[in-house]
Amino acid sequence: MEPVAHWVRRRPRRLLRKTRREAAATFAIVVLAGAPLVAQQDAPELERTPWGAPDLRGIWDFRTITPLERPEELGEQERFGSAEAAAAFEQRTLARRNKDRRTGDGLSAQADVANAYNQFWWDYGDKLTEDRRTSLIVDPPDGRIPELTPVAKERVAERAAARRRPAHGPEDRGVAERCILGFNAGPPMSPSAYNNNVQIFQTEETVVLLVEMVHDSRVVPLDGRAPLPGDVRQWRGDPRGHWEGDTLVVVSTNFTDQTSFRGSGPNMRLTERFTRVGEDRLVYEYTIDDPESFAGPWTAVIPMSRNPLPMFEYACHEGNYGMLNLLRGARAEDAEAEAAARAETSGD
Repeated sequence: MEPVAHWVRRRPRRLLRKTRREAAATFAIVVLAGAPLVAQQDAPELERTPWGAPDLRGIWDFRTITPLERPEELGEQERFGSAEAAAAFEQRTLARRNKDRRTGDGLSAQADVANAYNQFWWDYGDKLTEDRRTSLIVDPPDGRIPELTPVAKERVAERAAARRRPAHGPEDRGVAERCILGFNAGPPMSPSAYNNNVQIFQTEETVVLLVEMVHDSRVVPLDGRAPLPGDVRQWRGDPRGHWEGDTLVVVSTNFTDQTSFRGSGPNMRLTERFTRVGEDRLVYEYTIDDPESFAGPWTAVIPMSRNPLPMFEYACHEGNYGMLNLLRGARAEDAEAEAAARAETSGD
């Protein structure tokens, strides 16, 4: 049976990335009173659509090796204090993630196989955010996800137990394994192993967010329509968008009980903000408010840079060989267990 790690990452080709765009406009993320704001010195006139809204259209790259959560050893340190300290962290991170390491420096043969691909196929990025933050999470101040509630811990444990036993059918596997949700697409979007790109389509009444990973498209109406009734649930939630000044705000509710981001539940309220801050820069911010699952709300800020290259189809889907092999393996395990039980009974 093919390991899950092998098949969930399949795609037809690797999208080659443009290297760092050092000439892009400079921006800063300013945190005041626990609320992240976007600021820019000498901001140029924003590109606008024919109907006057900030133009968000295009492909935006959100690679970064800045971790979502601040490493515990960094405590309350919001930023690396110097370029040298940031570079040292980058080098350590890149060395640890190098999939071409072999047993000579501590990577076992089993771990080498579990890596699924050699280094060529991985594209985490190689830089921290330009402001040298130690975490993408900016609130709470410790840069870490608030503790899960007892209800959320129980839900997470149940899902983990279900994944450990042989699968009766596809529904027993997680939505990420089935290529329905997850990876960097979320929602919310969060940098991951590769394909860290989102293409934004925009009209006066609609915005579409197409994430390269898991071929995920979210259609966001901007026309003020009412949310769906509470008993209508969707994999990616029910998004509604509006403009607050020059920032696009997308609020999503009505998630399913199978949708989870870092332990979130079906009643998560996800607020995403998209702000154009320069010719080649976009700031993406999201806040998760889910009191049933987390001890408090939390916010992350992710810089994005324009990618002039096209996106290709991400061929991860539920009907691929990985799922078929996983279920065949589960049935083989069932047959072995039944045979062993019969042998034990006949021996008695």
